[in-house]
Amino acid sequence: MIKQVSVIDRRYPLGGGAGSDAIHKDPVYSYAVTQLIDEDGETGTGLAFTLGEGNELVCQAAAFYAQQLKGKDIEDVMRNFGALFRELSNEQQFRWLGPHKGVVHLGLASVTNACFDLWAKRRGLPLWRLLTDLSPEALVDTLDLSYLEDELTRDQAIALMRANDVGRGAREKIVETGYPGYDTSIGWFNYSDQQVADNVRRAVGAGFSALKLKVGAPDPERDIRRAHLVRLAAGEGVKVMLDANQQWNLPQAIAVCGQLQAIRPYWIEEPTHPDDILAHKTLAEAIAPVKLALGEHVPNRVIFKNYLQTGCAGFIQVDAVRVGGVSEFITVSLLCRKYRIPVVPHVGDMGQLHQHLVLFNHIAMGHEAQFLEHIPHLKKHFIHPARVSGGVYQAPQEPGSKLRPETMICL
Repeated sequence: MIKQVSVIDRRYPLGGGAGSDAIHKDPVYSYAVTQLIDEDGETGTGLAFTLGEGNELVCQAAAFYAQQLKGKDIEDVMRNFGALFRELSNEQQFRWLGPHKGVVHLGLASVTNACFDLWAKRRGLPLWRLLTDLSPEALVDTLDLSYLEDELTRDQAIALMRANDVGRGAREKIVETGYPGYDTSIGWFNYSDQQVADNVRRAVGAGFSALKLKVGAPDPERDIRRAHLVRLAAGEGVKVMLDANQQWNLPQAIAVCGQLQAIRPYWIEEPTHPDDILAHKTLAEAIAPVKLALGEHVPNRVIFKNYLQTGCAGFIQVDAVRVGGVSEFITVSLLCRKYRIPVVPHVGDMGQLHQHLVLFNHIAMGHEAQFLEHIPHLKKHFIHPARVSGGVYQAPQEPGSKLRPETMICL
């Protein structure tokens, strides 16, 4: 039974230009941390991610949701978590502040992720193993499929999970080999050209076969120069992705992306405003065969449904600390599996939680093992940091989701 709840505001200034992009020039990586403590002292920890200011608002929203769980047994909570998620996300007064987006949905993400963490710890399993061991019916019962009935009913979701069971034994081998990563930290926006070139060579030497550069400068010539610099330093055999972090309007995006095609980017990420689905459709058609990667700032399953329906997304970057947590992440992954669109998550948790979710996606759902974003700047702040060696995430074996920061003292 959940006896205590606490929500803590954790902030980590980075410095040195780390974490910077075209929009967010001076980020403070921050977590709204929910703790659910049961009668045996076991603690479930969940996160939502922000860049500093306003993190306290997310904490307040998380505290509101967390209080609803006091006195409940975690097995009872998770037995039909989809119904509970729907009830919490539609609480009449908080729903007005969304619905299903912004501060209130981030707060729900923190609490949802704490529930899944506590559930896995109580069963003594790493989260990826808990999820892969669930029956299709039990898994789908953790999901809220409302507003998706035109695309994915409960029966269809269960049938999709059963169909993806084919070849599962072979896919389980990834637990031994590890899940490939890609390095985002080579090319932060505020890094100098020399830093970027040095970082590229260092990352390739460390085993990464895919890298990402931040673009979106006021002068597009800077983007073009730096993109060519990365391609030259990385070599032709390395995948290079470009991330504009929503900086361009549609005409700018069409013009600049057209010029960036010369370096053969594997994808161009968040080129324009994340709510402008039709602009992404227009852009995707204009720059094909280069693909768009979308979803870092998409807040819920309904908007992801619309992106998939328009056919403009080449890669979906759903983030379990941006949408409503693990449950909604899995819902979006199921939609993507139906549309056969790869899921390559944004890692607002710096890979701690998502290393479990990509293993689940591959093993249980049949998604291709693409790669998972690697950002190392907060590694020292976790009790069980993600292990990345040779450019590959090693499968975690500790019970839970490995989300607990090394100290819960508030900064």
